[in-house]
Amino acid sequence: MSLFDQIQNDMYAAMKAGEKEKATALRTTLAKLKDKRIEKRDDLSEAEEIKVLQTLVKQRKESVELYEKGGRPELAAAEKAEIDILNGYLPQMMSEEEIRAIVQSVAEEVGATSMADMGEVMPEVMKRGKGLIDGKTAQQFVREILG
Repeated sequence: MSLFDQIQNDMYAAMKAGEKEKATALRTTLAKLKDKRIEKRDDLSEAEEIKVLQTLVKQRKESVELYEKGGRPELAAAEKAEIDILNGYLPQMMSEEEIRAIVQSVAEEVGATSMADMGEVMPEVMKRGKGLIDGKTAQQFVREILG
């Protein structure tokens, strides 16, 4: 079963169970997946579906940050709930220790010594992570190691 079908089935189940927030979050996700499918004019691969979900999670995280800065904890909580729902469909992200180890090895391999080398390190780190690395966390570790 594709990720799209799984999300669609879960949305119907949430609607039947009266889980309004979950149904709404999944409906929005399905709309984004359909938009991407229409844009591509073909079915999405699993990797493409995951990329769309990761983008949605990233947008939600940015919204949480803005809502918390703006003093809107109820909106931040709603976004966090959507993040939890979406994370259920994503593969497990790498742990901070794994990310740190990859950043360290890439920095050593390319001979990075200062922040000027960040442009060489980051793309290689993200490539090795195969979509399972949070870019913000990786960037933080690169700054730590090169800074």
